[in-house]
Amino acid sequence: MTLNVTLPRPETDAQPEIPAGPFVLRPVRRSDAGLFALYAGDRRVAEGTQTIPHPLPPGAAEAFVARAMKQGGVEDIWVIDGTAAGLAEVLGVISLKRMDETKWNRGQSEIGYWVAPAFWNTGIASQAVRALITVNPKCSRSIFAEVFQDNPGSARVLTNAGFQYLGDAESFSVARNARVPTWTYILTLA
Repeated sequence: MTLNVTLPRPETDAQPEIPAGPFVLRPVRRSDAGLFALYAGDRRVAEGTQTIPHPLPPGAAEAFVARAMKQGGVEDIWVIDGTAAGLAEVLGVISLKRMDETKWNRGQSEIGYWVAPAFWNTGIASQAVRALITVNPKCSRSIFAEVFQDNPGSARVLTNAGFQYLGDAESFSVARNARVPTWTYILTLA
């Protein structure tokens, strides 16, 4: 399969728009804040992440949008947009975060994603993950992922995309206000 994606030149930090099956991965817009607040405000979404608090405080969605739109940071965030398929403009979010302090010197990234509960078990996360690793916009040599052990669906998304189990760990969940057991995965690309 050939994807028609124009990657940004390395000297710019502009994010590409990435086709992902019936939807597109696109940069975040200010208008996304309302749906972010709706979906991320759901306890099930928040508890599946390390960083989303529950309940979602006022202004949190807008702060997330501002951070996501800021270019040149360590994390690039895309909206999973379903409008071309007649679905919601925001189905979820997917991101790549640099794991080094210096710009891509080891070529390691961490992938993260969440999908709105109304779209769970529809293959959206799997298609988004596969599209992002196929394009590999940051030319990562390896991509890591970590999922909570009580979320086997997210683990399947990763293993179906070729990620290999690396080991057990634990991470703090803001929404749960607790350390939660995790599974860590790696995908080696080069």
